[in-house]
Amino acid sequence: MATEEMDGGRALIRALENEGVEVMFGLPGGAILPVYDPIIDSSIRHILVRHEQGAGHMAEGYAHATGRPGVAMVTSGPAATNIVTPLCDAYMDSVPMVVITGQVPTGAIGTDAFQECDTTGITQSITKHNFLVTEAQDIPRTIKEAFHIATTGRPGPVLVDIPKDIVDPGNPRSAMTWTDDVTIDLPGYNPQTEVDPEAIRAAAELIRASERPVLYVGGGILKARAADALRELAELTGISVVTTLMARGAFPDSHDLCLGMPGMHGNFTAVTAMQESDLLIALGARFDDRVTGRLDGFAPDAKIIHAEIDPAEIGKVRPPDVAIQGDVRVAIEALVAEFTANGTGDADRDAWRSKLSGWQERFPLAYEPWVPGDPLKPQYVIECLRDGTPDDTIVASGVGQHQMWASQYWKFDHPYTWINSGGLGTMGFSIPAAIGAKVAFPDRMVWAVDGDGCFQMTAQELVTATVENIPIKVALLNNSYLGMVRQWQEMFYEERYSEVFLSKDVPDYKMWAESMGCVGIRVDDPEEVAPAIARANEINDRPVVIDFRVAAAEKVYPMVPSGATNSELLVPPFQQDQPR
Repeated sequence: MATEEMDGGRALIRALENEGVEVMFGLPGGAILPVYDPIIDSSIRHILVRHEQGAGHMAEGYAHATGRPGVAMVTSGPAATNIVTPLCDAYMDSVPMVVITGQVPTGAIGTDAFQECDTTGITQSITKHNFLVTEAQDIPRTIKEAFHIATTGRPGPVLVDIPKDIVDPGNPRSAMTWTDDVTIDLPGYNPQTEVDPEAIRAAAELIRASERPVLYVGGGILKARAADALRELAELTGISVVTTLMARGAFPDSHDLCLGMPGMHGNFTAVTAMQESDLLIALGARFDDRVTGRLDGFAPDAKIIHAEIDPAEIGKVRPPDVAIQGDVRVAIEALVAEFTANGTGDADRDAWRSKLSGWQERFPLAYEPWVPGDPLKPQYVIECLRDGTPDDTIVASGVGQHQMWASQYWKFDHPYTWINSGGLGTMGFSIPAAIGAKVAFPDRMVWAVDGDGCFQMTAQELVTATVENIPIKVALLNNSYLGMVRQWQEMFYEERYSEVFLSKDVPDYKMWAESMGCVGIRVDDPEEVAPAIARANEINDRPVVIDFRVAAAEKVYPMVPSGATNSELLVPPFQQDQPR
């Protein structure tokens, strides 16, 4: 067994290389500085960000797009607190990520030293696990354990806090012996992936007997790489599918069995199908409040099958009639095998299919037509983007109205092409996440759909994109407001618009984009939309930002008001007279 004497900083970088890390996102500072020296000689590409939050969201975007863990590295104190938001975001959305933070030397911990904070204490509740390494010899094993935890079971972020003295080659505490024979030691960690055959049989019996079943598909399908298995199950049984915000693309929107997105801003058919079903087959979903609406009125007649790898999610919100704990792809494959061997039953679902098609016909996603002289319709911009880009374009969104319009009006026929912040709802997510995705797939087209509120939070990462030659494209739906907040104030606060107007003229987004090395385009007229998108698509040597000046009064419909049941779904005014 070959061994080698080295310092902890070199050992950390080698451990990352051994985990297959090809790229990492970060920003150096005092406590992590010794680790940045061996990066010079490493095969790992380092992307220098302009804010540590950007590093975390880039790592998330990379992970969303590839399924591999994203890696970020920052220093101690304020750098660590700046990456707390991406950690929480990744935790909420089950994104595999490993974050390395610098820490003050071990002897200074607890003394309020310069740029010290209790990073592991701060992040304990928003990471799948975290480590404070106190011995250089433990670095290789800890890194191996961090990647194992982040990528197995229910994925999530893992933080490794590294004191400066154990990575500083000038400090005796940094000396360690490298060996390639590193074993993990996690006696209490044993994710269950296999499923109970009895639970599969019980679930199959419920499905065979159901007359109004719905496959309720969550982001866990994507985490489990189960899109192909899901399609096989849906086609075998003929059961319609709803894909949550985190599962867009897990089942093709163009498929006859796809009902689209449910939830607070889901389409009428998806929301109402869940509400009136007699069986919800929840696959990798967690019954989030944005999907259920008021819980005591959610799908009142539905029995529940819940397949989920995290036992803490089963029964947390809605008690299941059949619980299938384990990897959701394994569960789906077991159901397919059961139905193939023993049939799918003969329940009469003709009336249900007729009802679904009637809803689709009467309540399509739609918006009021544009009137000459009015500002652009944001939905129209999304439709033009959708129609003017390749089918496998990766779309990253910020949070707010533009996020909902993008998830509604884009057609997702491929998995891993929709990247957004679901559980935490992090404004400013899209631009760094798009950068991470583009780094992962430099030959794919990557668009960030952003709002002007979100853009102003993380736009500086476009400097990173320019300098590092990461040519993403940004569609900025600029309505001069915090749009979703404005919508709520208009509908529920008697149009009392408190602290929601940004500015019509400041900043000048075209000039701002150009100052960051991007191509800047401004669009005010519908006739300019498609040509601007076509021009942006032809530019591949730098980022592009298109400032689409859109209508501030436009609302996201449908909408389930806060505190209401899904049966109280609000449709656009021009659909309100349609029979439900």
